[in-house]
Amino acid sequence: MGYRDCEIFSVRELSKSYGGVQALKSTTLRFMRNEVHAIVGENGAGKSTLMKIIGGVIQPDSGQMFYKGQEVRFSSPRDSINTGIALIHQELSMMPDLNIIENIFMGRMDSKFGIVRQEDLTSRTQDLLKTVGLDVDPHTLVRKLSLSQRQLVEIAKALSTNANLIMMDEPNSSLTDMESERLFAVIEDLKAKGISILYVSHKIAEVLRISDKVSVLRDGAYVGTLDRADATADRVIQMMIGREMDINKFSRPSQKRRVILRVKGLTGNGFRNISFDLHQGEILGFAGLVGAGRSEVARAIFGATRFSSGSITLDNELVLFDSPSKAIKHGMAMVQEDRKGLSLFMGLSVSENISISALPELSRSGIVNYSKVNEVVTTYKNRLNIKVKDLDEPVSSLSGGNQQKTVLSRWLSTDPRVLILDEPTHGIDIGAKHEIYKLITLLADRGIGILLISSELPEIISMSDRVVVMREGVITATLDKDEITDENIMRCAAYEP
Repeated sequence: MGYRDCEIFSVRELSKSYGGVQALKSTTLRFMRNEVHAIVGENGAGKSTLMKIIGGVIQPDSGQMFYKGQEVRFSSPRDSINTGIALIHQELSMMPDLNIIENIFMGRMDSKFGIVRQEDLTSRTQDLLKTVGLDVDPHTLVRKLSLSQRQLVEIAKALSTNANLIMMDEPNSSLTDMESERLFAVIEDLKAKGISILYVSHKIAEVLRISDKVSVLRDGAYVGTLDRADATADRVIQMMIGREMDINKFSRPSQKRRVILRVKGLTGNGFRNISFDLHQGEILGFAGLVGAGRSEVARAIFGATRFSSGSITLDNELVLFDSPSKAIKHGMAMVQEDRKGLSLFMGLSVSENISISALPELSRSGIVNYSKVNEVVTTYKNRLNIKVKDLDEPVSSLSGGNQQKTVLSRWLSTDPRVLILDEPTHGIDIGAKHEIYKLITLLADRGIGILLISSELPEIISMSDRVVVMREGVITATLDKDEITDENIMRCAAYEP
């Protein structure tokens, strides 16, 4: 087999800059037929820029691209799709008020004499949904689907274009374990049919399992490529961040302090009879499978949703928050999982996002003291090492890790006594995760009580002083430090107690 017969796509000396920031630097990569090729790197490494160039979303400043040995240049996503390339974005771009068929075949509906062949489209959609393991009616409106189901529809849409190269940007970020297994099976099936997969993920274990090759980018530059046989988690992480990191170094000796938050018999939509204590300076982990009710409990405590019975005591004071603003006034803060949808104001600047919750304390008689605002914003920007050239830049321009630091800065500026963190490292890279871990540990050492909700067992095990395990809306166990193991957590999360 000749060179051009085995190579499906390649980029040579590809570069792209935004203003003074070099997002991609003279990158050269080859992607082969029948291969899953993973691209990994910290946020800001250049992964998304590379994929957007190949997908025709943006154009490179310099360099070349070759498809099946022939040079190509894409001026639009349509050019890339017509060539045989499909890009599945991490941020799903679906029309919620249209059904699954319409979302998959939008702009590509065959018709005869101006009449769309609904039966053919329904049949084709059913076949695609079966391929990705999604058992739903093709006429279902997308707004009625869960986030994970929408992700599978996006994959079905990519398959519908008959692409030879499918690029997947964090396709597994919102899927359950069962759906993930189905996704991996789909990928293996596609590879067996001669389709190449370009796979971007922050989950190193997942990358090592599914990939034939792993390429690493760092600070916009190509670092190297490892074959599956040579790739280990330690080696990949060292290439990504240029240093070794061990999550276990964030473990802390257990300390007994006074109870700062007491929840008793809390019952509401998605949870029932929830009782636990949170101590000052404690990191209390919440573990459980998807749908266990952890986030629902956290939102009820924070006043974002109502509960039907039970009580909440904060510093020996019985409290009832009918809104998050009242919880904030009592010294509570919450970083929600969906930072873009629920935590950040994407159209506002970094400075505005950091200061907005503390404005009442930074104002007098309704007049904002901008000198104090700048002081607070600069303090937290430096303290959390938020990488931004200008604090007046829109927060949407930041990487995922720096967006998360911005959210944390906002809540820390309110000087909370209790901090609820719902999946605080979801969708951010290894280096940023460890900076967040360091910060969480520091906050706990300063006496802030922390509720840590996470679906990543290594994170829960290493960071938590105790762990509350939930299953189907109830607490099945509360584990002390010496009882916190992945076996114990999974046993309590997945089986009847």
